[in-house]
Amino acid sequence: MQNPRLASRYAKSLLDLAVERNSLEETLSDVQLLDSICSQSQEFVLMLRSPVIPGQKKIAVINAVVSDKMKELTKAFVTLLVNKGREETLPEIAKAFIDQYKVLKNIRTVNVITATPMDEKMKGVITGKVNSFLPNANIEMNTYVDEDLIGGFILEVEGQLFDASVKTKLNHIKSNIVDTSYVSKM
Repeated sequence: MQNPRLASRYAKSLLDLAVERNSLEETLSDVQLLDSICSQSQEFVLMLRSPVIPGQKKIAVINAVVSDKMKELTKAFVTLLVNKGREETLPEIAKAFIDQYKVLKNIRTVNVITATPMDEKMKGVITGKVNSFLPNANIEMNTYVDEDLIGGFILEVEGQLFDASVKTKLNHIKSNIVDTSYVSKM
């Protein structure tokens, strides 16, 4: 059961505690590990959400999965979630924590879709252009390949979409050819 408000509150609490204890980066690493595990293992998420499995067994499974990879603060937080019966929201809490961390550190996510893989030079050019629109922001770039674009790129920045793909331009030309509203009526 997803509860974004609850997840956001727990994530904010963990973020504030990590900042207070000067272990923000370590906690982020731990939360990213938990997020990765939850994303890759549906069985792990089902175990967290199971009302049949007792809390102590869940803690034992979590400790077995992450072994010594997590710091004490994150382990204590996960134990608190299980003791409060909130372990089913761990995947949502992890995502909310990462989002709040990005806001705190002014990290902006940019998605770029191209027809072929981008080289480092092109990534640098796009990052520079985005930095001119978002000064003082730290850019996190996600790149994707979609061969259907034929050429060009699609750039998504903060919910805005900039489509400079050949596919879109060809579709626009096609629609203009089909549109005969410009022909004078006789």
